[in-house]
Amino acid sequence: MNHNRLLITIATGIVMLFYGCSSDDDGPASPDALDNQLQDALVQAGGSQGLDLFKQPSSTDFSNIPQDPLNPITTEKVALGKLLFHETGLAINPKLPNGEGTYSCASCHHAAAGFQAGMAQGIGEGGSGFGTKGENRSRHDDYQGEELDVQPIRTPSAMNGAYQEATLWNGQFGAKGINNGTDAYWTPGTPKEDNQFGYEGLEIQAIAGLKVHRMQIKESLCETNTDYIQLFADAFPNVPEDERIDREYAGLAIGAYERTLLSNEAPFQKWLNGDKAAMSDSEKRGALLFFGKAECNSCHTGPALNDMAFYALGMNDLRSLSNVFQTMDEDHKGRADFTGLDGDLYKFKVPQLYNLKDSPFYGHGASFNTIREVVEYKNNGVAENINVDAGQIASEFKPLGLTQDEISDLTVFLENALYDANLARYVPASIPSEQCFPNNDVQSKADLGCN
Repeated sequence: MNHNRLLITIATGIVMLFYGCSSDDDGPASPDALDNQLQDALVQAGGSQGLDLFKQPSSTDFSNIPQDPLNPITTEKVALGKLLFHETGLAINPKLPNGEGTYSCASCHHAAAGFQAGMAQGIGEGGSGFGTKGENRSRHDDYQGEELDVQPIRTPSAMNGAYQEATLWNGQFGAKGINNGTDAYWTPGTPKEDNQFGYEGLEIQAIAGLKVHRMQIKESLCETNTDYIQLFADAFPNVPEDERIDREYAGLAIGAYERTLLSNEAPFQKWLNGDKAAMSDSEKRGALLFFGKAECNSCHTGPALNDMAFYALGMNDLRSLSNVFQTMDEDHKGRADFTGLDGDLYKFKVPQLYNLKDSPFYGHGASFNTIREVVEYKNNGVAENINVDAGQIASEFKPLGLTQDEISDLTVFLENALYDANLARYVPASIPSEQCFPNNDVQSKADLGCN
């Protein structure tokens, strides 16, 4: 061995002495180690599907987006539904004349708030203002009591709705899946009756919502505007011309559009598809906790990290908040509000987890204002709602023993790794009425910079 090679060998040995002899337990895992650990955890959590269980398809990959066989997704339906969802020109059945043309489906489910409302209670007719994410919407002074169209429970997200057979916190919309055989609960004269149409949850919710939220298809601009006339013809070419422009088909188009609202550009989705730099080390540690020690995956799974099961976690309802608009006791009974069964009391559907930080209200009753508060609540495992009998509380709701650092990592994963920052791709540049949207009241137009 010559002199130079000897020096190199000695130097290499010194480096190994300082850096190569420590055990894996002496410091944080390397990025590659974190990726490998997370991949192993996800493969195990995904069962036979492995990582694929958690992947979302492209929003144009209709063949891989879950859909109702009675309402296959087409480009034409999505194009129509995208406009109808945001169209304030459908608001032609208001309680008060000055509410006409001022609200839309997107008033309570808009992209700026992650297709949530941006406030504890979404407001359609009777709302005033928008702010930047819906946070400044309030009751207009002209509206009192039931004149105000307000959500009686925190507005659930329309994001990733393709992964729900039944919708709403109590799962009341949808004629299939978990609602097979629930015909007796489809109360005549209520929105639940629309389950008679026979579709899955997103389609039924859209059909029912148009009526509930004082919008109308017949006698609206859909029958007079040449753009809409052609859009309905393109979307439903096999439906007779005198039948296609109505609430049912409008709801089917909206449902098709909502199925494409996927958070497939979130860092976690990019990581699943091979971009290991898409998530930070903290986010990866949080993901390991989510699918490991924190046991979040026992309820939150699949591409949307949701489930079609119902659990009682003892969270407070809206009535625990100040400045809440009208809300009735049955609105806070969870699945029991639909089934009437005592065993379903205070059990609410497991929500999807993407883009949560866009709207700082969490739990069915908006009783938490940060994601960290929710993580701490679940870590403590102590119910806050005194009305919920201890026997109803889910066995999965128990102390988790997470440290403060672990809570921080898990929170970062939920806040950032599950955040799709490009939801504007789902919003039209304009709508055929040429009105402001998602709201068209005077204050909203000022907030949104509309003419």
